[in-house]
Amino acid sequence: MIPAFDAERTLAKVVRRIPRGLPLHGIVVVNDGSRDATSEVARELAADDSRLQLVDLPHNVGYGGAVKHGLRRLLELDVDVVACLHADGQYAPEELPTLLAELRRRELDLLQGSRMARGTALVGGMPVYKYVAGRMLTALENRVLGLRMTDYHSGYVLFGRRALTRVPFLRLSDSFDFDLEMIAAARAVGLAVGEHPIPTHYGDEVSHLKLVPYGLRVLRVMFNYVTGHYHRLERADRFQANGGERA
Repeated sequence: MIPAFDAERTLAKVVRRIPRGLPLHGIVVVNDGSRDATSEVARELAADDSRLQLVDLPHNVGYGGAVKHGLRRLLELDVDVVACLHADGQYAPEELPTLLAELRRRELDLLQGSRMARGTALVGGMPVYKYVAGRMLTALENRVLGLRMTDYHSGYVLFGRRALTRVPFLRLSDSFDFDLEMIAAARAVGLAVGEHPIPTHYGDEVSHLKLVPYGLRVLRVMFNYVTGHYHRLERADRFQANGGERA
């Protein structure tokens, strides 16, 4: 699944780099109300690749909102695993087979790609301010979530079936903190969360993430985790799914 916003220059390269040998149910590109020709590029790709489907949103709904649309479409295809790959080319599609194998080998419900685990983030072009801010946030997140991860913010994430069905993702953020909320919510309901190293490449892609507002959103996610918000969401979702009867 590829959320895409103003990605006309990079989307085709990313899609064409997805390994052909992967057993895919489909590639869903979610055009998040782009102002450029992202939609047209996706349609041309779909004409050449039967694996690709386009979810064309008329208005920008935010990163998290776009991911939700993609997850919902892929659940309709009855998939077991969804990989979220960004459209700007920062993350390597070639790593998908390795990440999928790690998710299954370690019996994880959610696997986060880590730009920090190999210690090469700065070599790969990560701005120093993002590196420092990321390390500080990660220290806090590990303390709150009780994990020992090196990166919560890459956005290169694999979601297993239990994460997609146990976590009420439609109730989570429409912004860039969606991935972190998925991790926190999965952790809150007892699912297995882990990470695996991924290569880091920062080129001339445009980041739409604003660091200070994002940092405040991270703090809110940590507060929600500590106060049991995500556990209550999951219980309420199960209650509704059971027709109002307690599970």
